[in-house]
Amino acid sequence: MVIAGGGFAGLALALALRQSLGPAFKVTVADPAFAANAKADPRASAIAAAARRMFEALGVWDAVAADAQPITDMVVTDSKLKDAVRPVFLTFAGEVALSGRADDLDEFRSEPFAHMIENAPLSAALAAKAREEGIELRATTVRRFDHDGRIIAAFGDGRVTSAALLVAADGANSVIREQAGIATHGWSYGQSAIVTTVAHEREHHGRAEEHFLPAGPFAILPLKGRRASLVWTETEAQAARIMALGDDEFHRELERRFGLHLGDIKVAGPRRSYPLGLFLARSFVAERIALVGDAAHVIHPIAGQGLNMGLRDVAALAEAIVDAARLGLDCGGADVLERYQRWRRFDTAAMGVATDGLNRMFSNESDALRLMRDIGLGLVDRLPALKSFFIREAAGVTGEVPKLLRGEVL
Repeated sequence: MVIAGGGFAGLALALALRQSLGPAFKVTVADPAFAANAKADPRASAIAAAARRMFEALGVWDAVAADAQPITDMVVTDSKLKDAVRPVFLTFAGEVALSGRADDLDEFRSEPFAHMIENAPLSAALAAKAREEGIELRATTVRRFDHDGRIIAAFGDGRVTSAALLVAADGANSVIREQAGIATHGWSYGQSAIVTTVAHEREHHGRAEEHFLPAGPFAILPLKGRRASLVWTETEAQAARIMALGDDEFHRELERRFGLHLGDIKVAGPRRSYPLGLFLARSFVAERIALVGDAAHVIHPIAGQGLNMGLRDVAALAEAIVDAARLGLDCGGADVLERYQRWRRFDTAAMGVATDGLNRMFSNESDALRLMRDIGLGLVDRLPALKSFFIREAAGVTGEVPKLLRGEVL
């Protein structure tokens, strides 16, 4: 197997397959980020409870648990930037059970539904575990591929490998997807997300905040220590203006939205900006090719589910491949890939529709829509069973959950 892309999804898939099928099953992961001089990713990610269970099953989580900040609760506000106060319309307790009946609310207080962790230590832990398992990590790209009964992958360093399956985990601008002729459908939102890390004077106590402002959501996500990861949505033009500001002016714009409830704040990491949109691949598979993660789908970060959807892809694809291999079947065969696609397409489309609707409902200046959504948020806040369902959905424990996301080895 060849995996193009060594992010969370690519490395997690490689580990799942190697650990389940043994050293006779050769796995190669290609990514220029494996080079010794590659820069570490400064961003942070929300790891849902089910994804954390998968990392535990792969033997990775213990290496990073001390760096992970559990989300203990979450508050949602809806206001305009000029409003003097931001009333809280919805709160969520930050714990969830990965099993149990939905009508037994006592069973929903067992563990955090998500952890925040910086990408660099988790990426390093995954790569170290992969090397320990004997997985080949190549600091190069998959430049092109051909078919010859199997798939022939040509790497950027000039080497060529024959494989049963090529997995595209190479991101939203996937070269593999493009060469396979798989179209994407979707649209840009005309928004950008400004991402940075903020240090603050007071303790956050593990609380995540989602402030819905007319330009888009402003999310404050707790990190270890008195720090938070910021995902700040603005229109593309406004984001470009803010990104071009000097440090003092940027701080003033940040403080207007962040507030002073956590005391004095300061930017504690690089600022970056990313365009936002909804894009779904027309197909998640082609002949001896499977797409996972952002290569298959890109959604709005409003629900924090993009990375976790990619890890759901990994868990489903790994289970389909392992089941086939143990039966002596071709793990890159059309029936195996179709099983994976059936498993993931509906869930992906449903999440895309949900995040698209939320973004359109909240990212606007309409007073009428604001009234309607605030009534809706208030009703949800008063229905514990519905809140528990939303938390379990965010934790990734609803629907047909693959074994790895249940914490089971394949």
